[in-house]
Amino acid sequence: MDYAFNALGLSHKFMSERIKPGSVCIDGTAGRGRDTLFLSRLVGENGRVIAFDIQEEAVESTRALLSENDAKNAEVHLCCHSKMDEFANAESIDGIMFNFGWLPGGDHKAFSKGETSVAAIKKGLSLLKPGGVMTLCLYYGKENGTEERDTVLNHLKEIDSKAYSVFLGNFINRTSCPPMIVLIEKHP
Repeated sequence: MDYAFNALGLSHKFMSERIKPGSVCIDGTAGRGRDTLFLSRLVGENGRVIAFDIQEEAVESTRALLSENDAKNAEVHLCCHSKMDEFANAESIDGIMFNFGWLPGGDHKAFSKGETSVAAIKKGLSLLKPGGVMTLCLYYGKENGTEERDTVLNHLKEIDSKAYSVFLGNFINRTSCPPMIVLIEKHP
């Protein structure tokens, strides 16, 4: 499978190399449902995907996409990603994906915030199994500025390097606030 050379394509490639059939994954920012469906296909019929979004429009879009593709192994909750620990136990998740920023094609005045995004990352790290992985795509600029990006990046510097490996990728020759990618692996 070919993947675009951008933050989202790189996160999909990373996940596709690590998530196997039967896995349990979380899409922390369901958006239009593309990552939820992507994860649903990776985990297969014996796996499970739990998705979250705070916007009703996003939840409806995701549910519609899943239904159109007969993806019965995914559930979508109208809930903040910072509450994901209410839906899964510690060390029970194989992979987690986040796209921080705004809903594609939606109102750019509604976007994720640093405080709840860091809370979600912290909870997500505790939910990952040893060897589990997490991806973060950080969309910033425009209405949401850089607050969330800066808050998340500052938090990532504090993550215990004995327990997790954290990689940051940035397209340094692109203008207009290109999305940044973060890849995290919990040490086995």
